[in-house]
Formats: sequence, C-alpha cells, structure tokens
Amino acid sequence: MPHYNYLIVGGGMTADAAVHGIREVDAGATIGIVSLEADTPYDRPPLTKALWKGTPLDSIWRHTEKEHVQFRLGRNVESIQVQQKQLLDNHGDIYSFDKLLLATGGRPRRLPFGDDQIVYYRTLADYRRLRALTEQNKRFAVIGNGFIASEIAAALTMNGKEVVMIFPAETICHRIFPKDLSQFVTNYYREKGIQILPGQSATALEERKGEHVVRTSSGREVLADGIVAGIGIQPNVELAQAAGLKVENGIVVNEFLQSSNPDIYAAGDVAAFYSPALGHYMRVEHEDNANTMGRVAGRNMAGKSEPYRHLPSFYSDLFDLGYEAVGELDARLETFADWKNSFREGIVYYLRDGRVRGVLLWNVWGQVDAARSLINEPGPFQARDLKGRLGKTG
Repeated sequence: MPHYNYLIVGGGMTADAAVHGIREVDAGATIGIVSLEADTPYDRPPLTKALWKGTPLDSIWRHTEKEHVQFRLGRNVESIQVQQKQLLDNHGDIYSFDKLLLATGGRPRRLPFGDDQIVYYRTLADYRRLRALTEQNKRFAVIGNGFIASEIAAALTMNGKEVVMIFPAETICHRIFPKDLSQFVTNYYREKGIQILPGQSATALEERKGEHVVRTSSGREVLADGIVAGIGIQPNVELAQAAGLKVENGIVVNEFLQSSNPDIYAAGDVAAFYSPALGHYMRVEHEDNANTMGRVAGRNMAGKSEPYRHLPSFYSDLFDLGYEAVGELDARLETFADWKNSFREGIVYYLRDGRVRGVLLWNVWGQVDAARSLINEPGPFQARDLKGRLGKTG
C-alpha cells in the first residue's frame, strides 16, 4: 500500500498550486495525486481562449512532475476511510496518507438527452474532441449563455465556424451583467455573425441523414455538425459527503481550508469558504481562486497556519471585448455604471446596503487590487460617490 505524507484527490490547477505550496514548506515529503483525468495538470482558461487564437498546446502544461510527485491518472477515488486515513480507487488500489486535500472540482451539468453526442466543455480532452470536430465541420450549436458558452461561441466564430447559441434567458451572461450591458453583448454577438436563439431551451437531439438536429422548446430545429454545452457545473462533493464531512454548496472549510476533519483539506471549485470582505460563504469556479487557494491549502497542510482571506478575481475574453472582475457580480443587485465609452470601456459597481459588493472592469485593466480595497471599505456609498473612483473613467 503506497503511503504519502500529502495526498491530493484531483489533478487540476488547484492540485498543482497545492503541490507548489507544500514544496515551499516541505521540500522532501512524499506527494501523490490521484486524478480522473488522463493528463497531468494544465492551465484551464486557454481551453476557451488562447488555444483558439494560435497559442500552442504545449504552453498550457504546468509541469507538476518537476516537483517529484507520483501521479495515479485515469483513476476515480471511490471512498475515504477517515479513521484509517486511507483511500480506495476504482482499480482496487488503496493509498494511505498523513494529510489529504480534496481538489475534486466539478463536473458539467448535463442535459437529459443526447448522451455522448454533446460536448460538455470543461477538460483538455473536450478541447481535443471539439478541435477535431472543427477540422472537418462548419456548423456548431452552443447551448448555454454563461462563461463557457459565451467564450466558446466566440472562439468558434473567430475560427470561421457558423455558430448558433440556444438559451432560455433573453440575453448573454444575464446573471452577472446589468440588463443594458447584457443586451449590448448579445447584439454584439449577432453583429459578429452568431445566430442567437434566446428565450428557448434545447429539448431534444436526433440524427437525421448524418446530421445533428437540435429541437428547442419553441419547436425550432437547428442543424449542426457539432454541439457544445456550457450550462454550469456541479461540485464533486459526493466523496466528502460519504466520508461524513460537512457539505453545503461545496465542502465547507475553515479559514485554514480544513474541512470538518482537520487532516482533510479542500480547495478550488469544490470548496465553500468564508469571505471576510463579503461577509458570507462562497464557492468560486475561477483560475485565481484555484491558484491562490490551492497554494495556501498546500502550505497549511505542510504545517503553516495561514488564513485564506483572498477575494478571487476572474476574467473573460469575448471577441475583442474583455473584462476583469472581483467580488459578487449579481445582476439583481443595485448597479452603477461609470462609462468612459458606453459599453466599450468603463466600470460597473454592484452595491448592497450601501456597500460595494462587486466590481466589473470592462476593458479596464490594472484595477483589480483597487477594486478589492473598495469592496473592503465599509461605506456607505451612493452611486454618485463612485463616479471616477477607479480607473480613469468619468
């Protein structure tokens, strides 16, 4: 039975960051990674961004193996024996550990039809599959209107493909953008040649004369050579639940990223952590959180006691529009937009009870740290107080 001082379940960006965190504190310990993916850790954002703009595939690797890590790839952990400090995988192998990190991430939400004919876009294997489809095909249907769907629709279009977006909302990214900005983005996508079918859901998929036919709730039929879905993820909490750990919209962790068992940590997409800046628990599915939280988890596993108080940021590229954001972006909040150039360059502030809860930096760069500081300020703020507060708008 292999024994590891530090054992990590999951092989994504969080796992890689944790390995580096461990090595900063403990250079000689044994580290194992058990991952369902067949690939070693890689950067995930390029799967919807840079790789579609000519960046070589070799650029995404994190080279975690340089840190003397033992990988068990293509394996699913089936159970944790908490008292014995052991894991069992689907090959029947057992591993023991001193400290365990659950970096199990999430899995794409799936539609109740279509089986494996739909690419649920998340991993490098999904990129390879979709890239292969684009080599021989022209027409693609993208189901969804959030981060992944909007980015992959733009990427496919920039690669000369005909794209149809299908989603039940009225506009793209309606949950995070104010209504007028969301409408602008939707119209912008139309100008770029994407056919937008809002207000309807994909309800069925059939094969007809070698073509995919997507049926929608309005009775429409969409012909496509390939179908991609980006409709969110579900955190992989089942392993933690079965082990008796506290789970509430993710694996609940304390400020040191320990679960309800002090020898088992959680980080990344799957972890629900308390944000002092926002005053509530949250779960974040973005690169900055994976990298920062993973590193802190690794350092704490190796003996440090460093609280995780970071407020994660995220970013996106939508054709030649781009943004960075930090905090709570919820279109239901009060918003104030400080535009230098309407819908092209400016800052959107999200407020609740007189406090700034989130900041969207729309084609504005280098202001994330200032936005974090603003979110930490007690206020109270009114909209007029925020004009010109960040950046050079106004």
